[in-house]
Amino acid sequence: MRYPEGGGLTAERRAFRERIRLQAGERFAAGEKTAVIAKDLRVSVRSVERWRRAWREGGMEALRSAGPANSPTVTDAQFAVLEEELGKGPSAHGFDDERWTLARVQTVIRRRLRLSLSVATVWRLLKRHGWSWQAPARRALERDEHAVEVEEGGVAAGKSLAAAWIVFEDEAGFAMTPPRARTWGRRGHTPVIRVRGRSRRRTSVAALCCYKPGETARLIYRPRHHLLLKGARKSFSWQDYRDLLVRAHIQLGGPIVVVWDNLNTHLAAGLKKYEAEHDWLTTVRLPSYAPDLNPVEAVWSLVRRAMANTAFDTPHDLDRKLRRELRRIQLRPHLTDGCLTATGLAIDPPTPP
Repeated sequence: MRYPEGGGLTAERRAFRERIRLQAGERFAAGEKTAVIAKDLRVSVRSVERWRRAWREGGMEALRSAGPANSPTVTDAQFAVLEEELGKGPSAHGFDDERWTLARVQTVIRRRLRLSLSVATVWRLLKRHGWSWQAPARRALERDEHAVEVEEGGVAAGKSLAAAWIVFEDEAGFAMTPPRARTWGRRGHTPVIRVRGRSRRRTSVAALCCYKPGETARLIYRPRHHLLLKGARKSFSWQDYRDLLVRAHIQLGGPIVVVWDNLNTHLAAGLKKYEAEHDWLTTVRLPSYAPDLNPVEAVWSLVRRAMANTAFDTPHDLDRKLRRELRRIQLRPHLTDGCLTATGLAIDPPTPP
C-alpha cells in the first residue's frame, strides 16, 4: 500500500486512512494480533495499538474520520494584540533583521497568542486584516523624528512670504553605467545587458520642484558637465546655486522659499550673505537624514527608472537622455505634484491676517 502524494491532508488521503483503520477494526473483531495487522497494513505497531483502544471504547464508529481539522480562530481582539507586537519590529522579538516573514509572524502568534497556525493560515489572516507583502522604505538610524516637521517659526522673520513659491532643491550625479533593472529571460539563463564598464560620473544635475497654491507645479533644473582635468571641480559651487536660484526667481516671478538639505555648500558664507541682501530669497534646511521629505528625490527615481539598462556610447548620449527625461517631467505637472504627494507634505495657502 502506498500513501497518495501531496503535502497536505486532502480529502482523498483522509478517506484512504479511514479505510486502513476500518480494515484494522474488522481484524480486531476477528481476534488477530496487533503485530500481524501492522505488518499486513504496513503501519506502525503503535498506530494499531491506538486504533485498538479506540475500537474497544467506541467500536467501528470511533475509527471513522472526523473530517478536516479546523484551524484555531484568531479574534479581532487577539489580532489587535498581534498587530501591536508586529509594530515593535522583528528585532524586538529576537530576529536578526527587520523583515517580517510568514514564518516569523507564525512564531510570534505561537509565542504571544498560544495558537498554532499553518503558514497558509497566517497568510490568509494577514490578508484579511489589510496586510500585504511590500518593499519597505529605508530610514537612517541617526534620523531625528522630532525634527522632521518644519515649524512655521523656522522661516526667517522679517520677510513677506504671502506670495512666495515653495522650492525644494536637490542635486544628483549620473554616470555612464546606468541603473540596473529587472528584465525577462529564459529560466535558468541569466540575461546579460552590455553597458559601459567605467562608472566615472560624467554629469551632475541640480533640480528645483516649485509649488504654490493656485499655480501649476514647476520643475527647473541645471546640468553641470565634469571636465576631465586634474583639479577640476566635480560638483556645484555656491555661485552655481546662487545663479540657479536667481534664474528660478526670474522664471517664477515672485519670492521663493528654498527648502534643501544640510550640504556644506548650501551653508556657505557667500550664500548666507546673498540671502541677507535680497528680500525675495529665504532658505530653510531639511532635518538631517530625511531625504524622503524632498520631492526632488522622487524626480531622480523617475529619471533613473527611464535610464535603466541603457548602454550609452558617449557622454553626449547620457546628456541627451537626461535632458529628454527631465523635459518630459517638466511638461507633465502632475508628475511633479505626485513627487510632493509621495513625501506626505502639503502646500497650504497662507491664512489671511
